[in-house]
Amino acid sequence: MPDFDAIAETYGTPAYVYDLDRLEQAYDDLVRTLPTGSLIYYSLKANPHPALVRRLGGLGARLEVSSAGELAAVIAAGQSSQNVLYTGPGKTPEELGGALAAGVRLFSAESFADIRQIGAAAERHSVRVDCLLRVNAPDAVGGSGLRMTGTSSQFGLDYEQLVAEWSAFRPPTTVTVRGFHFFPLTNARDEATLLDEMTQSIRCAAQLSHQLGIPLELLDLGGGFAAPYAVPGGRPQYVSLRAGLQKALEKWLPERDKGRPFLAFESGRYLVADCGTLLASVIDVKESKGRTFAILDAGINALGGLSATGRLLPVNVGPESTGQPGPTFTADLVGPLCTPLDRLGRQVKLNGLTRGDVLRVPNTGAYGLTASLLGFLSRPVATEVVVSSGRVEGISRLALVRTTEGEMQQ
Repeated sequence: MPDFDAIAETYGTPAYVYDLDRLEQAYDDLVRTLPTGSLIYYSLKANPHPALVRRLGGLGARLEVSSAGELAAVIAAGQSSQNVLYTGPGKTPEELGGALAAGVRLFSAESFADIRQIGAAAERHSVRVDCLLRVNAPDAVGGSGLRMTGTSSQFGLDYEQLVAEWSAFRPPTTVTVRGFHFFPLTNARDEATLLDEMTQSIRCAAQLSHQLGIPLELLDLGGGFAAPYAVPGGRPQYVSLRAGLQKALEKWLPERDKGRPFLAFESGRYLVADCGTLLASVIDVKESKGRTFAILDAGINALGGLSATGRLLPVNVGPESTGQPGPTFTADLVGPLCTPLDRLGRQVKLNGLTRGDVLRVPNTGAYGLTASLLGFLSRPVATEVVVSSGRVEGISRLALVRTTEGEMQQ
């Protein structure tokens, strides 16, 4: 367990603390959850910190990126680009060229135009690449915090479009289609929903492989593995998922017993959410018209939670989170920014709430810092502290730097 008080005193707040021991436990739990031999891709969008990427890569995880910046984080972590899957609906020729130059050879294609663009970039670099076709499957079966497909979407090729148009489509000679990529939902509400969605994807992949004549060598079933966000609690344990997936594979892809297709899964929040704790200091405690406000040095610039989408969940740090004895206060947690939108939690119960207390916000390793409004009000970015076996292994801070036109062209 990290010494949060010592870290706050030494490095100041706001600060994110990432515990690599908890990261390893999450990875081990996910391995045990999935069918034997499954590939696990870590989605850097959850947290691109190189120390986390390095540790997960060392454990055997592959890496899923969707930007040049995330690929740079992979390289900074010393990981091989041969273990990278490059995804996303907005790949530019410049991004593809940079990825190919770095050695990436596996892409997820979101449209027919995307396939052509990937092929054109590969031809310019005189290389061949592998592609998965991302599929927007029909008949979504479950609910979640955020659906990714099953309706009109910027993600993937519609199932019906693939069936109708694939026979007339000629992929570039530099592209080999190796299978399919699904990602119907994120942060599934329960295990039954997750299994239903993945079973549907397996069935859909088997049907498409047969109808389109595409050999199914790699099947990426996406993610959806849940984790709490900025509230106390543990990761769910998926006790029946492995057996359920195995049953679906035996029904729809019985040839998998011969080693094909390889199964891949993606995870961001499940792997890194509970390894992260945000430390924030109480700057002031004030009363206004019968309501108590605790003003913190961390607001939506440090814990934005994709707040621009309106999906910020209320922070609930628990009465013990100040580590101080005393009477219980009920207060709104607000940040230091000059907007009434800078509110992290309403009517949160805290013990001994006084100026100088350090609050601990758990489960903030995923979609914490880099999902926040880092540039708003130009405040310093929160420090990031990496801990392993209770010892501090690294301290760093992101910096927003304005680049001039001349520097951009270099």
